[in-house]
Amino acid sequence: MLGDSYNHNVIAANLLGLLFGLRKNGCQAFGSDLRLHIPLNSLYTYPDVTIICGKPEFLDPQQDTIINPLIFFKILSPSTEKYDRGKKFMLYRSISSLQEYILIDSQYRLIEKYTRNSDNHWILTDYKQPEDNVIFNSIPYKLTVEEIYSATVDLQVV
Repeated sequence: MLGDSYNHNVIAANLLGLLFGLRKNGCQAFGSDLRLHIPLNSLYTYPDVTIICGKPEFLDPQQDTIINPLIFFKILSPSTEKYDRGKKFMLYRSISSLQEYILIDSQYRLIEKYTRNSDNHWILTDYKQPEDNVIFNSIPYKLTVEEIYSATVDLQVV
């Protein structure tokens, strides 16, 4: 989507800044220009923020499409929220390397983290309070809700 909201852009910038420290763990965060291949339908998507640990794996020699994301974030907007929660998440689950899918609402203070467990089921954990720690299961890292939403404006109450 072109022309995302102010809050959407603030959240994306916050995430990239906060996740810079992942480099010392052998991981790296990328912005929304990194293309991702979805095996289930052979289409492509551009998550808002993608985390890759270890060596990136590519679909083709052009090295413009990754196939091994570990975690990615989608910042919700009113026009795409249903698709991001529904069909898109169903498609994302076909990516074998994906361990966590994190939805961040840009209108409300609400973060939903879906984590793949050892039985290949997805477990939901949500975070609403500023002091809540968003703890990643697949890497030793955590962020607070306050850090993620820092500098956003006019958030509505859930």
